[in-house]
Amino acid sequence: MAAEPTVPQAPATAREWHLAARPRGWPVPADFALVEAPVRTPGPGEVLVRNTRLSVDPYMRGRMNDVKSYIPPFRLGEAMDGGAVGYVVASGDEGFAPGDAVLHGLGWREYATVPAKHAVKVPRIEGVPLSAYLGVLGMPGLTAYAGLLAVGALKEGDRVFVSGAAGAVGSIVGQIARLKGASLVVGSAGSAEKVARLTGEYGFDAAFNYKDGPVGEQLAKAAPEGIDLYFDNVGGEHLEAAISALGVHGRAVLCGAIAQYNDTSAAPGPRNLAMAIGKRLRLEGVLVGDHDALRPQFLAEVGGWLKDGKLRFEETVVDGFENTPQAFLDLLRGGNTGKMVVRLDG
Repeated sequence: MAAEPTVPQAPATAREWHLAARPRGWPVPADFALVEAPVRTPGPGEVLVRNTRLSVDPYMRGRMNDVKSYIPPFRLGEAMDGGAVGYVVASGDEGFAPGDAVLHGLGWREYATVPAKHAVKVPRIEGVPLSAYLGVLGMPGLTAYAGLLAVGALKEGDRVFVSGAAGAVGSIVGQIARLKGASLVVGSAGSAEKVARLTGEYGFDAAFNYKDGPVGEQLAKAAPEGIDLYFDNVGGEHLEAAISALGVHGRAVLCGAIAQYNDTSAAPGPRNLAMAIGKRLRLEGVLVGDHDALRPQFLAEVGGWLKDGKLRFEETVVDGFENTPQAFLDLLRGGNTGKMVVRLDG
């Protein structure tokens, strides 16, 4: 693969997105502010990165609320952050040199001065874009891998249901389940086009549009013998339907609840949660940060599947740094297939 072209010298100032107001319900463009800020020269143990791709992810909605959670909330009037990839412009750390491709957590800005210990130099894989380290080879991919295999304890022959199956996590979950010997993989998505992609490109055995009718009825039709494992990216009606469909000793991996992220009042719990007692179900949440030890195994196995063409991934690319908030808002409304990525240049 050809070397990355010489990285241009950093400007004195660059743009970054700040959280201007905490949304109530669905975020709106006025909740974000585009700010010109100085670009700081890296000190010892730091690197200056020119970001080329930014990630927007559902978990960011929770960080816009001033509530205690597993990750601190965004601060008003300060730059937001998230996954980003780019190229080192200047380095104050002997482990990095200008031109190195890196993954780090200071997105939502054009240039980032990053502690070297929080930047990861990433290898390039022929035919795989650098942005894959924000998706299939990054946080969403590891979430799918660890959630399905470590938390969900997938077994060969399991019948698996994945909600939000056309998204960055769900699309990888379904494919890994198939590669690992699941006997049935069912997915839900929010459009006929996404449903067709699940069964056509991603190899799901069945899929349905949750907008076409009650989820429980559609799931029962797609999996008439029930399911053994549910990977939940949605919550709400999907989780309730899955509890009904799970068999004895079934497992549910609770990864996300995008259906209620913008609710202004507390969402009711599944009305059938008592069924978990008689069925001896296990419902367990997954946070990717708990599974960093799996990263080398994950990169080796998933990277191998990508090289061999056994695993496919999709990106929805939004051009222009100025469109980052809109990309995030579109993501919350299901406007993506696969990973939502903002392209700054190149």
